[in-house]
Amino acid sequence: MSDSWSEVDLVLTTIVDTCLANEKYFGDLDSVVGDGDFGYSLARGFEKLKAQYGELDRTDIGTFLKRVGMLVTSRIGGTSGPIWGTGFLRAGMTAGTTTSLDGPTVVAMLRSAIAGIMARGSAELGDKTLLDALVPMTDAIEAAVAEGLSSAEVAARAAVAARSAADATIDMVARRGRAAYTGERSRGSVDAGATAVAVLMEQIAASWQLLIAEKGRASE
Repeated sequence: MSDSWSEVDLVLTTIVDTCLANEKYFGDLDSVVGDGDFGYSLARGFEKLKAQYGELDRTDIGTFLKRVGMLVTSRIGGTSGPIWGTGFLRAGMTAGTTTSLDGPTVVAMLRSAIAGIMARGSAELGDKTLLDALVPMTDAIEAAVAEGLSSAEVAARAAVAARSAADATIDMVARRGRAAYTGERSRGSVDAGATAVAVLMEQIAASWQLLIAEKGRASE
């Protein structure tokens, strides 16, 4: 393994830019059965991260992600801040002092993030939350890593899994968050958080393809 900072930066900057670009879309999704502030909250939090990105401690990947988590938690409003912030914090705790990541480590980081989100939000798979895309996405990554696929293939498979899972939330009834108050009326619309995970993974997969292509040209 070599230092993974270019990959970490790709994932984080893609998340930031995608949340900013999709502020209205995520908000519109949330307004169907929620209060419509999801897109706004994410955008304000990641806007702050973008402004301070170059100042964050890069002693190691764990320290960096924990700083990201604290910043996100402090800036994103409502329940989204603690949820998304906890994900980054737990991933950072699992990464620890390393500056190099491999597939199994990334899977472990995602599993830790999922466990933290479940505990923080008192949510489970099937409650119609971002977990309903994040867990299947992580399962797909783990399976693809075990098959020995390339990093680009892993990312592509994760994107497909996240999208399929997010779309499937249309048939679920929300049991957590403001959407839970609508009961059966929440059935028939996709979950905004799960869809955000799918959009983010699709953009990460596309950006990853470009990164791999650039590295290939540089090695020629």
